[in-house]
Amino acid sequence: MTDLDTVEETGAAEVTGDEEAAASGTFVEAVAVEDDDPGLFPGDTGVLPFGARRVLALLLQRRYLAAADHPVEWKALLSHQQVISSRLHDLFVELVVDRDYEIAYKRQVRSDGLTIPVLLKDEPYKRVETLLMLFVRNRFRQEQGAGQTAAYVDTEEMVDYALGFLAHDETNLAARRREIDNAVAALARERVLDEVVTGRYRILPVVEILMPVDRLRELTRWLHGASAETVEHAAESPEEIDE
Repeated sequence: MTDLDTVEETGAAEVTGDEEAAASGTFVEAVAVEDDDPGLFPGDTGVLPFGARRVLALLLQRRYLAAADHPVEWKALLSHQQVISSRLHDLFVELVVDRDYEIAYKRQVRSDGLTIPVLLKDEPYKRVETLLMLFVRNRFRQEQGAGQTAAYVDTEEMVDYALGFLAHDETNLAARRREIDNAVAALARERVLDEVVTGRYRILPVVEILMPVDRLRELTRWLHGASAETVEHAAESPEEIDE
């Protein structure tokens, strides 16, 4: 037998071995494209994993995403931050991640020379909400300065503060109280306040982002120089109270 004959026989044996392995299922066959994972729901053409999609949806749904409220989603955000930011950029929306406070939020992109459909509109706080935001932001700042790890405020404190800036000749105090209660409820819905027991709230760190120090000082100067009538019509002066 020649060397060539040996090579040919060896090659034949190797081919036969491969065929036997394939027949026994040793090798994994390539999966056709049409047999890929059909997605998370019928007709799904998305490419992001479920965790990243959930974060993206939550960011679009609410004002901000906090690690304290959504620890699982916060981890997913950090893992997929670049692609989530890219998806938002496709909508002319910017992702802002504050790792110190562990809060993420979105912001409308505005650029000179570009005609951009505005998805996120600036909605100013109502007059009483503005008063309460100033009050709780100052309280949060004071407690931080005193070395406290958390700041708290009572409903009656907020009521007394707001009433002090409303019209002094107001006779319908019940209506004013309802207005203040509605403002407190609005800040609780926005997760600026977290009710720990009935009538007592913890001030959440997001208040520092919604009202940074420079804005706090600006509004405080405006408020101290404002008359009751000015406060009454504050909602009509968006240049003063827009967030």
